[in-house]
Amino acid sequence: MTAPAAAATGDLKPEEKRVIFASSLGTVFEWYDFYLYATLAPFFAALFFPKGNDTAALLSAFATYAAGFLVRPFGALLFGRIGDIVGRKYTFLVTIVCMGAATFAVGLLPTYETIGWLAPILLVSLRLVQGLALGGEYGGAATYVAEHAAEGRRGFDTSFIQTTATLGFFLALMVILGCRTGMSTAEFADWGWRVPFLVSVVLLAFSVYIRLKLEESPVFLKIKSEGKTSKAPLTESFARWDNAKVVLLALFGATAGQGVVWYTGQFYALFFLLITLKLDFQYTYTLIAISLVIGTPFFVFFGWLSDKIGRLKIIMAGCLIAALTYFPLFGALTHYVNPALEAAQAKTPITVAATDCNFHIFVGPWSKFSDCDKAKDFLTKSGISFTSTELPAGGPDKIVTKIGDVELKGFDAKVYAETLKAAGFPPKADLAQVNWFMAELILVIMVLYVTMVYGPIAAFLVELFPARIRYTSMSLPYHIGNGWFGGMLPLLATAIVAATGNIYNGLWYPIGVAVMSLVIGLLFLRETKDAKVRVDL
Repeated sequence: MTAPAAAATGDLKPEEKRVIFASSLGTVFEWYDFYLYATLAPFFAALFFPKGNDTAALLSAFATYAAGFLVRPFGALLFGRIGDIVGRKYTFLVTIVCMGAATFAVGLLPTYETIGWLAPILLVSLRLVQGLALGGEYGGAATYVAEHAAEGRRGFDTSFIQTTATLGFFLALMVILGCRTGMSTAEFADWGWRVPFLVSVVLLAFSVYIRLKLEESPVFLKIKSEGKTSKAPLTESFARWDNAKVVLLALFGATAGQGVVWYTGQFYALFFLLITLKLDFQYTYTLIAISLVIGTPFFVFFGWLSDKIGRLKIIMAGCLIAALTYFPLFGALTHYVNPALEAAQAKTPITVAATDCNFHIFVGPWSKFSDCDKAKDFLTKSGISFTSTELPAGGPDKIVTKIGDVELKGFDAKVYAETLKAAGFPPKADLAQVNWFMAELILVIMVLYVTMVYGPIAAFLVELFPARIRYTSMSLPYHIGNGWFGGMLPLLATAIVAATGNIYNGLWYPIGVAVMSLVIGLLFLRETKDAKVRVDL
């Protein structure tokens, strides 16, 4: 923990410490449940979707991953309303039970090989339950902690809630890594993948026990005793322009940019190492895990700093720096993790000329894949950039691929693989060539961006809205920003890469959103650190 953070903890009352610990621990476990699937999404592509097109299956897995994020705002509306009417404590008790039950059920699901398309349907259904639960969890935990925090220390106190998503991700990585290294590949594919989901029932029981010990928020108790709670929090939050305007500005000027920076620095970096650069999973997980361990204390640091200098300028600075540096950072990752791939790409240009290419995002039984789609899929999953051109109409061929001076007509996976190998394209990263220090440094830098935008965001959102509708009002922009703008990132970025043929083009999505938030945030949002939230205990 940083020096200022350590000093600040000495000022915490025992009640504040207990609230922070209990709320944060339960939220860590809930994020663990939610991110198990996210971490295993590339693996689930082979379990729950038909074989034959790896990128299509991966897009399907990412679409299922995204489904849990897309439904989060609806959970925010449902549970936010309950939280503003019934209370903070009991609402996030319900959310954690829903999350834990859905996660446990994923561990019991039959795969595509057993029951066909019913398998992904059931998987999507459980992801929707998880998303609804998480939509109600975060707003409740952040509001609950903020309403206990002393004035002048709200950024610091709520920053512990901000560590929970990263710690939950870290816990998921470690449990999965333990399972995958503790059993054979065949055992993990057969039944071992279920273990991380099934053990979540233990975390669920522990979390419920801890949260039952908590008291209701003093702010909520006060407004309830005075008869000032809202009878229609949805109407007050979104049907009245004075508050709805703040919700929209919070979304487009803060949480959207924060969401894409969060998911780029942690999940997209993970998938880029694993899928594009072909680094073995145990090394990928370890690199990401180390960056999370190094970076996590900075959530608390930037929360503490936001109490001193303000929330908004730190969030905006994170969006700006991320937008300016993502392309060079991901290019450097390629250079330091798989230099042979970088060298082969520079030496051997690749073009795909075709007449029957399609753009796929949501893949299902209705999807049809041409030779062009299969060829682009093969190159994309190999981490190789290519240039797309049009073939002259009326010719005998539908696709002609040039790998250097070699011209390939039609698509044959074996021929493509042999040609790429002969041209010097590596099938996976050579561990002897990886610059581990520089790769880790780049990942830590991206996690630091995450801590800048995410550390102060809970306090910022809580302070924007009045207590009577706070749970509802803050939850919606948070979960649209993170669930829709952030959660859709792996799916959209992967689709953009497959469509354009450039392994870095997926970064245009988070950069564009971060710049949008930067402009709107600077022009229209106000600083909130001096807002009054707490009532005296």
